[in-house]
Amino acid sequence: MKAIRYYIDKSELLEQTAHVTGWALSLTDEPLTIQVRERGGQPVEAALRRLSRPDASRAVLGDDRRPDCGFDVKFSCDPAKRYELVFDNGRQNVRLALSAAALKKETGQRFLPFRRIVRMTSASMAADDLRYLLRKGPGALKERWIRRYETDENKYMRWLLKHVNSQGEQAAPGQTTGRPMPAGAAAPLVSLLVPLYNTPLKFYRPLLECVTGQTYENWQLCLADGSTDGIDRQSCLPKDSRIRYRKMSGNMGISGNTNEALSMAEGEWIALMDHDDLLERTALAEMVQAARSQGADMVYSDEDKVSLDGKHFYDPHFKSDFNPDLLRSNNYICHFLMVRRDLAVRAGGFRSAFDGAQDYDFILRVSELAGRIVHLPRVLYHWRMHPLSTAENPESKGYAFEAGRRAIEEHLHRVGLSGRAESTDRPGYYRVRYTVKNRPRISVIIPNKDQAALLRTCVESIRARTDWPDYEIIIVENNSTTEEIREYYQELSAWERVRILTWEQEFNYAAINNFGVSHSTGEYVVLLNNDTEVITADWLTEMAGIAARPEVGVVGAKLFYEDGTVQHAGVVMKLAGCCGHVFYGAEREDPGRYARAGVIQDYSAVTAACLMCRRQVWDRLGGLSTDFKVAYNDVDFCLRARQAGYLVVFTPYAQLYHYESRTRGYEEGSEKQARFRHEQELLKTRYPLYMEEGDPYYNPNLTLIAPDFAPAFLHEGAQE
Repeated sequence: MKAIRYYIDKSELLEQTAHVTGWALSLTDEPLTIQVRERGGQPVEAALRRLSRPDASRAVLGDDRRPDCGFDVKFSCDPAKRYELVFDNGRQNVRLALSAAALKKETGQRFLPFRRIVRMTSASMAADDLRYLLRKGPGALKERWIRRYETDENKYMRWLLKHVNSQGEQAAPGQTTGRPMPAGAAAPLVSLLVPLYNTPLKFYRPLLECVTGQTYENWQLCLADGSTDGIDRQSCLPKDSRIRYRKMSGNMGISGNTNEALSMAEGEWIALMDHDDLLERTALAEMVQAARSQGADMVYSDEDKVSLDGKHFYDPHFKSDFNPDLLRSNNYICHFLMVRRDLAVRAGGFRSAFDGAQDYDFILRVSELAGRIVHLPRVLYHWRMHPLSTAENPESKGYAFEAGRRAIEEHLHRVGLSGRAESTDRPGYYRVRYTVKNRPRISVIIPNKDQAALLRTCVESIRARTDWPDYEIIIVENNSTTEEIREYYQELSAWERVRILTWEQEFNYAAINNFGVSHSTGEYVVLLNNDTEVITADWLTEMAGIAARPEVGVVGAKLFYEDGTVQHAGVVMKLAGCCGHVFYGAEREDPGRYARAGVIQDYSAVTAACLMCRRQVWDRLGGLSTDFKVAYNDVDFCLRARQAGYLVVFTPYAQLYHYESRTRGYEEGSEKQARFRHEQELLKTRYPLYMEEGDPYYNPNLTLIAPDFAPAFLHEGAQE
């Protein structure tokens, strides 16, 4: 019996670098090792990364127990030698012969072959698949299984074929068709800035082709060449008056070379492009149209990655609309970026002191000056991956991440915020620690009915694990009946930080919290459920640092279920038909797709199970709306804060357990269900734009049927 299953998704050879990706699984409990060896010889030094491939784990094992079974291997390959890729679980091993010739041929098929899927899953065919087979036939079942088990890359390639072309005409991956915009006053000149440095001609020529092939005609390509390899790149230029080429006397670094290109620019707009990347044919047309229609000063698009040979497109980055807190956590904007030239000049261009993170520093400075920043949710830019690329191999440019950290700190200083930036364990991602002057009083409001054990856990965790010096706890008693809770209240009365108020009217979560806040004395207010437990001692310090910023209205924490999986990491509108918590059920340390489960960022809403705001904000908004007796009062509060011009910020660094719905139970029973539906419809009625246009912090290309932030194409067929 074969105890190891594997599949090669992609294999390529560029010059002398071999690159192989795929997945491998052991059917036994022993860990699986992956090595590259010379045929019959010693192991070869190789760069190995484990990749998340829960789809393969599901296909082979029937569940997600080994989601990290994917792999990405790079190694230097001598064309005269033969190599082996070895999978070994201690009991068995599989050896795949690799040679220069084999690598050129062994790329995985576009879809997993159907016969292979049957072999892997026939023993555990689900009953619904059998019904589907009987109802729709083998051909339909085959397509269903292809959608279910094909690789993420293949699903994306299929999605590109269907969706990348906005005009509905046939287009190959990496290319779109589009209608050219008229030249003249209505079509502003766009200057593309491309710094060149020893750019291989095999990348340089496709770059020129993708620019000259743009459907938008009023562009200018500014090439500043600081190359030192002696190659004549000017002779490769097509005869096009829109191309400007300047050979520099020496390399001035990435910032210096880009500034040289900026000095050549005459356009109303500048756009940034790396020397080995690719644009969609309609990129400029769509960016200009978005800028004109929305009065933008700065526009950015979605992007993906493309293999060295330019044939494989994968790992799309479907981005948020402008998200200042996310930008301080990571340069999520990156490519494709278009900025008004006068704004770029005012910002001071590019700074050599931040080389490696010069774009990040530039984007931060320009965003401080821009009036309107527009995100176009279209994949218009293809970032070519190679072994030295920061995106493909994050450890390759450690200096770049330190430069990024310094860029954030200078940005904080320029905008008048007190705080410091720290690098995290994930390269290219940062944590900003904001400081609060004078550390004022914080009032923690906890509604409670009975549940003495839960309340004790909550209060004692605050008492034992909170490092904020000045806080009060206000417990709003709501018609309790047990002797246990009366005894605990008596015990709490000896602690000077605690006050117990009595709410004698019918249950209304919003009104109870409003009542508690009205009797509080703090400059900051925290709404906290009685079924929570503090994990991080600096939870109030973390939240208050963010809430102190004048532009922030509401701050939410990261909450976990009792088993350590995520309960709350932000709320997205329109998810699951109305709104929903993203990443719920994810493992505690899982950063999530695009790392968005693990960074400070802006959302449309957060949960009031743990929510902080300044009293000034609370008073301005009038507290929670009592129209929402139980559900959605927190979402409504956050959306009203956004309407008032405030940010709603989620931080993963304030952490608590949430033993959800232990007090009132889940929304079961006809009466509770009817009230829940009424409040849900009320929310939809009050905020119709969210229901029509979606959440600005959640890309429209992402799924609305699952909380995992996955592209929608990964969930195709899930509702059959």
